[in-house]
Formats: sequence, C-alpha cells, structure tokens
Amino acid sequence: MTNARKSMLGFTLMEVMIVVAIIGILAAIALPSYREYIMRTNRNECSAQMMGMAGALERRFSTLGRYDTGGTPAGFTCPTDGGATTYTLTAALAANTFTLTATPAGGQTNDKCGNLTLTDTGAKGVSKSTVSACWH
Repeated sequence: MTNARKSMLGFTLMEVMIVVAIIGILAAIALPSYREYIMRTNRNECSAQMMGMAGALERRFSTLGRYDTGGTPAGFTCPTDGGATTYTLTAALAANTFTLTATPAGGQTNDKCGNLTLTDTGAKGVSKSTVSACWH
C-alpha cells in the first residue's frame, strides 16, 4: 500500500490553502500601493497639462494684452484612465488674471490632494493636502 501512495501525484488541500493565503496577503499589500501609484501618475499628468495651458494663456496675454480673449485654449485635457476622465479641467479667465482648476473625477475622486489649482502668478494650490506633496 505504501508504494501505491508514493505514486500518487498532486497537492494536498493544506498545500493549496497555504498558497492561496500567501497570494491573498501579497495582493492585500500590493493593490493599495498600485492604486496610489496610478493616482499619483494621473495627478502629475494633469498638473503638466495645467502648466501647458498656463503657458498658452501667458503667450495670449503677451500677444493680446488679455487672458480672456478667445475662450479657453483648446487641446488641453487631463488624462483618462481606461476611457474614464480622471480630472475635469476648468479655467476662470478675466482680463488680467486666470485660475485653472482640476477637479478629480471617476476613480480619482479618492485622491489625497483633492482639487488642483494654478493661477496667473504661478501659485499652486490643493484642497486637501499640502502643495509640496501634490505638485512636483
């Protein structure tokens, strides 16, 4: 009977349960870190788009003497995550000032920084955290 038992191949239920438990522990540690990485990447891409829009508005001001002529510069959107918008980008334009605001949307709404703002003076702001933690 011992020879027959040695010839059986496979895993015991205990071995399978140990592997499942190890995979569960690794997933519980890795998934939140991955989500934070994705949020940080989306936030950095959006802040770069805001800087680009600010540059376009500054060029407009140097040419026309106003920020609010001609509407919001086209071609600036914040990144999408699988087809869903991650930030809604808005611009409040006046003759001599502007404020750009990026509001988290979709899966980005749990971001630790909240709304990102950028003004004509170059002042950067956030609604939930510190500027140094959110603007790079």
